[in-house]
Amino acid sequence: MTNSENLFSAGQLGKLLTSNRLVLAPMTRVSALENGNVGPLMAEYYNEFAAGGFGVIITEGLYTDRHYSQGYYRQPGLSSNEQAQSWQPIIQSVQEHGTKIIAQLMHAGALSSYNRFSENSAAPSAIQPKGKQMPLYYGSGDYSQPLAMSVNDIDNVLQGFADAARRAKDAGFDGVEIHGANGYLLDQFLTDYTNHREDQYGGDLRNRLRIYTDIVAAVRAAVGDDFLVGVRFSQKKVNDSQYCWPTAEDAAREIFSVIAVSGIDFLHITEPDIGQSAFNEGASLVSLAKKYSGLSVIGNGGVVTAEQASASFTEQQVDFLALGKVALANPDWPNLARLGGAIKAFDPAMFTPLADLPSARDYANKSVAVCFES
Repeated sequence: MTNSENLFSAGQLGKLLTSNRLVLAPMTRVSALENGNVGPLMAEYYNEFAAGGFGVIITEGLYTDRHYSQGYYRQPGLSSNEQAQSWQPIIQSVQEHGTKIIAQLMHAGALSSYNRFSENSAAPSAIQPKGKQMPLYYGSGDYSQPLAMSVNDIDNVLQGFADAARRAKDAGFDGVEIHGANGYLLDQFLTDYTNHREDQYGGDLRNRLRIYTDIVAAVRAAVGDDFLVGVRFSQKKVNDSQYCWPTAEDAAREIFSVIAVSGIDFLHITEPDIGQSAFNEGASLVSLAKKYSGLSVIGNGGVVTAEQASASFTEQQVDFLALGKVALANPDWPNLARLGGAIKAFDPAMFTPLADLPSARDYANKSVAVCFES
């Protein structure tokens, strides 16, 4: 297929029809108000991507409850009706461009750097996370040792995701994505070295995956069968960039086949390089997700050019392609790709000293233009 056929043909994500197959990846921007409502710069930020031609936008991670879910200072939330309603102008503006918008539901767990509702973080087990908090998200120093979640705490997590999903639907979002990747709470349950539980949420892989399926069931009960629901997975974590599932493809087979029948509509797979072998050799994680789930799959990681984007559809069997850092430098990446234009290179200085919107906007005009391959 040509680039145009791959990238710009209409798509179907679950029952959701999209104008093309290009997705804005979720990216933390710590630019909300301190109460978790949408901040003043966020409307223009999201509108730029819709005007730039993206068929689908997935929001940054939105915290789901007022217990332990918040991860960052100035992170937006869906833990109240007020927070959800603050998204309505953004939703309406994005949808006026024909773009669909999906709310990503996130619980930080042990990787919480800030939570205005609790002095403690909480996780599957009382194990201090690897790595350091991220300064670009207002973090500093080591992560604290979390409290081990009780079953009641887990019930609060399930209820939080369900309530947040219902609020997202009521606010007008086109769907929700359950954030099960990158080392945050759900991934902490899935990961062997962060989950030492001996109850129904610990032990073998099926038990460690249980919180995913329980959350999907709770969300489905809250939003019904016709609302779009997906789950994001990765192996790599924000605090452990080398991690791989210990049982390799056997784990991928079990994880993706189990989640496929849980009631979701799509999978979103993110790794540093979409085409990299998942386990040092063999297939990529995104192609394994497609193989073992049979669902619509969004792939994310390492794509810059239109040629790379087009290749991911044929070589990795993705159904949709999510772009992150390159989209920050080029909110109109889809329009540029369609016309064969030049793009600006992403530079980490866009996230200096913080990953908030003023920092990115001030830097945008300083990015260096590079040749766009089409």
